Amino acid sequence: MIRIILFLVLIALAAAGAAWMADQTGDVVLSSGGWRIETSLPVFALALGVIIVAAVMAWGSLRALWRTPHRIRHARRERRHARGRHAITHGLLAIGHGDSTAARLHADVARRHAANDPLALLLHAQSAQLDGDREGAQRAFRAMAEREDTRLLGLRGLFIEAQRADDLVAAVMIAEEALKLAPASTWASHAVLGFRCAKGDWGGALTILDNNLASGLIDKPAYRRQRGVLLTARALELETVDRDLSRESAMEAIKLAPTLVPAAVLASKYQSEAHQVRRSMRIVETAWLAHPHPDLADAYAHVKLGDSARQRLVRIETLAAKAPGHLESALAIARAAIDATEYTRAREALAPFTETPTQRVAMLMAEIERTEHGDSGRARAWTLRAVRALHDPVWTADGYVSDRWRPVSPVTGRLDAFQWQRPLAALPSDKNAAIEAKEFNEAITAPRRVEPPRDAAIDLAPATAQDNSPVLDAAAEPEPTPAPVAAPAPPPPQPATPPVAPSPPPPATESPAVTAAPLFRARQDIPGGLRSVPPSILPVIPIVRAPDDPGIDDEPRRDEFAEQNGPVPGQAGGWRGFLSRWGG
Repeated sequence: MIRIILFLVLIALAAAGAAWMADQTGDVVLSSGGWRIETSLPVFALALGVIIVAAVMAWGSLRALWRTPHRIRHARRERRHARGRHAITHGLLAIGHGDSTAARLHADVARRHAANDPLALLLHAQSAQLDGDREGAQRAFRAMAEREDTRLLGLRGLFIEAQRADDLVAAVMIAEEALKLAPASTWASHAVLGFRCAKGDWGGALTILDNNLASGLIDKPAYRRQRGVLLTARALELETVDRDLSRESAMEAIKLAPTLVPAAVLASKYQSEAHQVRRSMRIVETAWLAHPHPDLADAYAHVKLGDSARQRLVRIETLAAKAPGHLESALAIARAAIDATEYTRAREALAPFTETPTQRVAMLMAEIERTEHGDSGRARAWTLRAVRALHDPVWTADGYVSDRWRPVSPVTGRLDAFQWQRPLAALPSDKNAAIEAKEFNEAITAPRRVEPPRDAAIDLAPATAQDNSPVLDAAAEPEPTPAPVAAPAPPPPQPATPPVAPSPPPPATESPAVTAAPLFRARQDIPGGLRSVPPSILPVIPIVRAPDDPGIDDEPRRDEFAEQNGPVPGQAGGWRGFLSRWGG
């Protein structure tokens, strides 16, 4: 709208100027040598305007003709650049959906038409990586590292290739160079920090962590947590080398990260050694409220040296009360109760977790059965149950399970990656449920069997007459037994008398040996049990081999070397041998 108004204003001004010029009177005379031109003022102004316009048009034509070669070169360059951009775009798209052939073709086109384009170099490097051409990818990344605008990108590519080739020395050098070039580079800082930690250079790792805070890569809470992790790692490493520096590192770490379990355990140990019992207990209690852990329970139990097992049990119960209902609380109480021979308290602590126990719960129950009653059967059943029970939490980082805490993940190099949790491979599923077999539950819930002394059992069951009543039917009415016979003589003929005359059960006050459990049970497949066997045939107890007993080989072992000592029988020769073979 504004342009239209300005155009109309210019037209109006031009028309006004032309009208003013036409109204002017006068003549214009030009004389040069023998030439003389005389005309009016309006005509002269019109002729002057025509000459100016013609001069401008002529200059434009000459200038356009002079710049024609440059325009042709520029047009050709633009077409090549457009083709290169098109090849780069479609090549990156081909890399995105994994078409290595198309990516390679587009990379070749981009290299011909846009060789100096940074994206062309990137396309060439990534197409070589997709094809598995490591040398081609390294050449492309080196070319990128030599340019100012793509140096950091080229170093990152070389770093990745060095990691794939397991060349840790080259990877560290490249990451350090990238960190000097760009201190705020996240990948370079992360890589160098991981290598420092893997090498055990905790001082260098702390320096890099300070640089990360100054560059704004991490915030203040993350910095405090990671610094506490690094100080804890240094304290654990120097525990047996430089205890003073280890103690200083542990105390600084517990101030920065009060809920870090290894730092709390080590700091509590140093405070306990310095006879600062209350301070040591407060350190463990703070970490226990955040993350209950068996190492914390052990440190809390031994916070005061020289205490008895019952005193440790009382202290553990105080700690467990701060996290009621937690599995670690129950396990800590059970462990302390077993050490104090308080087996009833241990059973009560583990009772809520025996329906679906973990491996540690099942092993503690097996230890209780073995140490309290000496019941090896139930202890074995709980041990078998522990094989199929749920796994307990362990130190896990990126799928890697470790038996101890580590500051850095060995898989990704991530700092403070280990967490106390159940591993992924141990989680229950619908195909491999963590429900124990029915036999295990029956063996555990069955009443405890107490075998009688061997001497009393022998006196109770002589060879000529044995009581075959079942063992578990002690509460039921005793089975009537016939009177023992001393000789295999047939009974006297008494037709009016019943065939079996059961004797009344003996009174309970006769002898304590009468109420003891018999040795054998009545067989259901033979009528009358062993009483129907003729007295001349003595009952024989078969010796059955245990399932885990390999036994003794019945056949003698053959010596392959001894068999070859004798002469080898040869075949008869001559005409007798020929006839024998022919006849055979």
